[in-house]
Amino acid sequence: MGSFSCVATLILLFALLNQIHGRIGTNGCDVFQGSWVYDESYPLYDTTKCPFVEKEFDCINNGRPDKDYLKYRWQPSSCYLPRFNGADFLMRLRGKRLMFVGDSLSLNQWQSLTCMLHVAVPHATYTLQRTEGLSTFTFPAYNASIMFLRNAFLVDITLEKIGLVLKLDSIQSGTIWKGMDTLIFNTWHWWLHTGRKQPWNFIEGGGVIHKDMDRLVAYEKALNTWARWVELNVDPIKTKVIFQGVSPDHANGSYWGRPNANCGGETEPVIGLTYPGGPHPAELVLETVLRGMSKPVYLLNITPLSQLRKDGHPSVYGLGGHRGMDCSHWCLAGVPDTWNQLLYAALI
Repeated sequence: MGSFSCVATLILLFALLNQIHGRIGTNGCDVFQGSWVYDESYPLYDTTKCPFVEKEFDCINNGRPDKDYLKYRWQPSSCYLPRFNGADFLMRLRGKRLMFVGDSLSLNQWQSLTCMLHVAVPHATYTLQRTEGLSTFTFPAYNASIMFLRNAFLVDITLEKIGLVLKLDSIQSGTIWKGMDTLIFNTWHWWLHTGRKQPWNFIEGGGVIHKDMDRLVAYEKALNTWARWVELNVDPIKTKVIFQGVSPDHANGSYWGRPNANCGGETEPVIGLTYPGGPHPAELVLETVLRGMSKPVYLLNITPLSQLRKDGHPSVYGLGGHRGMDCSHWCLAGVPDTWNQLLYAALI
């Protein structure tokens, strides 16, 4: 093998390692390390010009009075993050299909991206089709589709004689993921639900039926099943696989010095470069699973930067109005726009 071939091979291996560990940027810069800075040129779009924004994310229209949370821009510590260019994004997506697969946090990001693209090319014709579990936003002029498939656990839930069973070893639903040019996965939000919000009666893993089990353990088993699916079914030459990091909630104000409080009434980010609550345990599990994979999966590591944004949630200005307190989802415009800015940086 010639010296040029050796160098090319080393460069390829280094690029794959960077994909696995979620490192992108200029000159080796980690764009996920940085801080939020106030920027009067933000937000990136006006929600009133996005006619299909979900009511649950439309905090301004739902009566949120403060506006400073719209003005924060993510600034990496050691490099410049390119501003989102919707027209360029669509040119790169021409003739391709991008699919988000996950829960309502994936919906949050998908909704953000569709608004960002629509506002970038406001005169371009678009179609929005929704069937049970699948939403497809298409720009016919670009032959580009941005899809969202609701799948909160990634693994299967099946109806059996004993009831609804969460099957940690099975991904029959993965057939619809095949053939996509870009897949962006997410799961965690629903793994902690209990009682009436829990969508299953039993968990099956390793051929054993459990009434319940440690949710973090179950989550890891499911992620390993997903990883095996990717290893067996994805051709990395044809399909880029991305995993959206765990989106944090802000239900515990003690982490930022407000015991017995939550995200309600918060109007600015946590001060500092790191979240006082420490790393998110589910994110640590996710990173461990990704490191064990042989095929490249890019970690869109939005967890640490989102942990700082206690001010970005709908709180009482979400779908439930003043009857609810939403510290899990995000206002639009808002934090998910930065996730998509980082996604854009990864794709270019």
